[in-house]
Amino acid sequence: MTTTRKDPVRSRVALFTLAAVLTIALSSCAGGPSAAPVSADTAGGDGHGAITGAEEVAEPQLGLTWIDPDGTVTHLDLLDESLTELGETAPPTGMSTDGRYLFADTGAGLEIVDSGVWTWDHVDHFHYYRAAPHLLGSVTGDGSTHVATSNLSTSGGTGISFAGSGDAVLLDTEALSKGEVTERFRIEREPHDGLVVPVGSFALVTEAVDGVGATVVGYSADGTEMGLVEPCADPAGTVTTRVGAVIGCRDGALLAHVADEELQVERIPYPEGATAPAARSFDNREGRPTVAGLAGSEGIWLLDTRNRSWKLLPSPAPLVHVTAVDDDDDHLLALTQDGRVLVLSGGDGSILAQTEPLVADSLAAGASPTLIADQHRAYLSAPTERRLYEIDYADAARIARTFDTATQPAFVAETGR
Repeated sequence: MTTTRKDPVRSRVALFTLAAVLTIALSSCAGGPSAAPVSADTAGGDGHGAITGAEEVAEPQLGLTWIDPDGTVTHLDLLDESLTELGETAPPTGMSTDGRYLFADTGAGLEIVDSGVWTWDHVDHFHYYRAAPHLLGSVTGDGSTHVATSNLSTSGGTGISFAGSGDAVLLDTEALSKGEVTERFRIEREPHDGLVVPVGSFALVTEAVDGVGATVVGYSADGTEMGLVEPCADPAGTVTTRVGAVIGCRDGALLAHVADEELQVERIPYPEGATAPAARSFDNREGRPTVAGLAGSEGIWLLDTRNRSWKLLPSPAPLVHVTAVDDDDDHLLALTQDGRVLVLSGGDGSILAQTEPLVADSLAAGASPTLIADQHRAYLSAPTERRLYEIDYADAARIARTFDTATQPAFVAETGR
């Protein structure tokens, strides 16, 4: 395989199945590339994301893991460009991820895929792990789902809201890391398009009136109601930052975190006099404090969770998605309706760089390209074109690598982060 990082040359990859996961030199976070493997019993003795059978490695094991329309799961290792077919799920209608697990919505529940690669964020440093990928199992439920995760894939909870039945489920994420699908609680609610948002050892669960979300209610991990109730008209969109978990409401957002072992919820209203539509979803570089969401067709909402403040930027073109990189230059990334990726200024929304239309055929066909930002690169899926792009957004939106795929990358996650 030939890959260029200077010019937009396509790196064509033939799909195949590896007999085993490649062995990589291992180290602890303090050791160099030649350091010995660290066992789950000794790595970060206070629970730095290690599990039995996993190997701690010297660098993040970044990959792109996707599910095609028929349910075939494929993993592309971004370090050596090898591909592994991980198995099959039922044909999905949607997918969510926390950077390790893929939660495939099948319309009759969720099927969970463990990519086998993850990062433990210890604020001032990171731990990187690799284990055998596999299909974990399923969670039954009726109707479309919304999945909310934390930034840690070996502790806390994973929230699932089933729109058809109204069931609110909190999974034990530590059990997931050990290959077990365990429900901490399952609460019956009025059916609605709702949320179950994990916050430390707690969870916020939306409740509906006449089929529309109206409040969020605090629960302990065992499903005990805590007496915390916050108004939140028409809740939509959630994301977890280092500051806390965000839930979008019609009049602003709720920011939840744990302080002194208690669940705390703050309200961050939209600026006084704002008339732009509320954000219906949020996206960012994982863990960063600033998140972004579209204000309908009128602009881009930026929420700084550290400063508890909103900013409305103009849209430089009709957009379908936006995400906050929240780097030193306050970059934003956006996908336009004609298939271009824009690099935007977080100060005024101006265009700093852009690509040619990369996913025009996918958007015209009604497919949903995925745009992902990490610290160094952006990744864009092109389902109809059967292609994946790696974009260096800090270098004039240069196409660093292109991967052609034998199947449609319909639902894509960047894993290992």
